[in-house]
Amino acid sequence: MAEDDYNYKKAYLREKSARDQLETLLEDKTRALFIANQELEEKLETVKKQQVTLMQSEKMATLGILSAGVAHEINNPLAYITSNVASIKFIKPVLVTLMKATQQFVDKSISVSQLESILGQLNQENDISFIVDDIDDLVDDTQEGLERIAHIVSNLADFASQKDNVTTMADITESLNGTLKLLENQLKTCSVELLNDTLPLTLCNLSSMNQVFVNLLLNAKHACDDKHAQQGKITIKLFTNKNNIYIEVADNGCGMDGDTLKQIFDPFFTTKPVGQGTGMGMAIVYNILKEHNGAIEVESEVGKGSLIRCVIPIAT
Repeated sequence: MAEDDYNYKKAYLREKSARDQLETLLEDKTRALFIANQELEEKLETVKKQQVTLMQSEKMATLGILSAGVAHEINNPLAYITSNVASIKFIKPVLVTLMKATQQFVDKSISVSQLESILGQLNQENDISFIVDDIDDLVDDTQEGLERIAHIVSNLADFASQKDNVTTMADITESLNGTLKLLENQLKTCSVELLNDTLPLTLCNLSSMNQVFVNLLLNAKHACDDKHAQQGKITIKLFTNKNNIYIEVADNGCGMDGDTLKQIFDPFFTTKPVGQGTGMGMAIVYNILKEHNGAIEVESEVGKGSLIRCVIPIAT
């Protein structure tokens, strides 16, 4: 009986030791897994921050490309605003004299005959009827020019702003329309055709979608410019089915060979001359679509052009 007790105790102690070892091992593994998970979360957060920084850097690089066209777009209304202000400044003394005479007449500090004399002299020295007819056009054109400049600056600000982590229910068409206005001057070398259905609202990041449209359209424009034999044409299609929104950008430009297609989404890959491209455009488009749980497809043939198709699931 004593021997049985001894054997039982020995087995119990052996089992307890093994259990303690397993618990210690499990605790060590759990601690190591927890630390590894923390490090992974920190690295993931670092990658996300780097991605935001990279996105913003690409935006700034794109703004540099757009700057010449934007300057031209601003200079056009600025020129006639300056001209209109000069015209208003020229007729300002006439208006000031007229208002002073009116005030003096109301205050009874001048007589009717004196008022008639002032008005007669003003009319003799200036074409009052022309001023009356012209003043509305001068003011209206100036206001229109200022609104146009404000709109251009607003589009630039929207494009450059850091809203990379903001998603909201929105119509992707808004992003396309804003991009087309922003690129209006750059796309003048091409014929641009827009075919779009009414799209449903979807949960998306419009700031990121701005970058997608800018990159796709600038690439299409450059492809058309590289093919000098014919007028460049860019066709943009927005359409939808029950589950997805489709964005297609097609051009009749130079097209891409097989090797280029294999590398098109690789970071820092570019076919542009040194200093004219960052090589991040399509890589960023790819990542933005992945963030929207979407996909991108490319069809291209050398000498005939390219078709880029983006597929974005409708999210509510």
